[in-house]
Amino acid sequence: MISLPGSLVTNLLQFLFLGLSALAPPSRAELQLHLPANQLQAVEGGEVVLPAWYTLHAEVSSAQPGEVPFVMWFFKDKEKEDQVLSYINGVTTSKPGVSLVYSMPSRNLSLRLEGLQEKDSGPYSCSVNVQDKKGNPSGHSIKTLELNVLVPPAPPSCRLQGVPRVGANVTLSCQSPRSKPAVQYQWDRQLPSFQTFFAPVLDVIRGSLSLTNLSSSMAGVYVCKAHNEVGTAQCNVTLEVSTGPGAAVVAGAVVGTLVGLGLLAGLVLLYHRRGKALEEPANDIKEDAIAPRTLPWPKSSDTISKNGTLSSVTSARALRPPQGPPRPGALTPTPSLSSQALPSPRLPTTDGANPQPISPIPAGVSSSGLSRMGAVPVMVPAQSQAGSLV
Repeated sequence: MISLPGSLVTNLLQFLFLGLSALAPPSRAELQLHLPANQLQAVEGGEVVLPAWYTLHAEVSSAQPGEVPFVMWFFKDKEKEDQVLSYINGVTTSKPGVSLVYSMPSRNLSLRLEGLQEKDSGPYSCSVNVQDKKGNPSGHSIKTLELNVLVPPAPPSCRLQGVPRVGANVTLSCQSPRSKPAVQYQWDRQLPSFQTFFAPVLDVIRGSLSLTNLSSSMAGVYVCKAHNEVGTAQCNVTLEVSTGPGAAVVAGAVVGTLVGLGLLAGLVLLYHRRGKALEEPANDIKEDAIAPRTLPWPKSSDTISKNGTLSSVTSARALRPPQGPPRPGALTPTPSLSSQALPSPRLPTTDGANPQPISPIPAGVSSSGLSRMGAVPVMVPAQSQAGSLV
């Protein structure tokens, strides 16, 4: 046995059903199918009756003995057309939730739809073919009506946006997730006293209510109602207006103060560490440093001023011969290393020219004599015209 797809069987039945009237000879009666011209509306979750009936011209509306109707109902969605009910040869076949209002045979072909959903919206077609008691077709007709399933508003959600304190601005929002057609919103204050709001503070399309410059008298219970043609749903929010700064502001101020103090303490500590780091190298005494070299100036000899100039020469007197005869009983000093010193020769002026070297040996005294006396050769620095040592 060959099985055919359901859609193919439906198309074949429809072809045979419609072909009966095309091949039948003309009848004295004219069949007329009656359906409402206006669009029908129903509510989701409920039921609806699609009215349909037929008449034979010049005859009464009730079925005559031996009159056999063949009835088929179709629903066409966006993609395809499906058969929802058929009555052929006394057998009724239908989808769940679909039935005929009157038992057959009858000229009233009204269709009942239960448990409606929004997807059931669309065109419904009724096709009828009538035969007489002898099996001859009496007439055929097909007509279509439109069904629109409406959806009441789903329960909305209410929210408060902003910080409700004195002098601030807040917005109350209300939104319904599903409805057909689109909902409109209305905000009212129920407690402590009733108050209704209108544009411009109220947006009936978006469901927002703007409250500016809050005061304590504006506190209360606010109710939002979402409504359309087939239903209403509501939610509420309680507005409490505080007189002091919000908890978030206080917390932010505390955190900001702590952060500022921490940064200030860090800067002070860094400043002290940097000051100590600069002072330690200046006060550090290196034990292994080499002492500066000093010139071997003879003791009790030439006296040098603090500014580095030769102030006087006294050692030359020790080498000068005494003036006049020695007094009786006087001792003649003898040159020695401790009491004698080399004379400091007079420094000639150079007038910008290079100074001429001067012999360190005094006149009248030879080098060998000085060596025998235990003298030590000393280099005497030269003196410029300005008086400074070179």
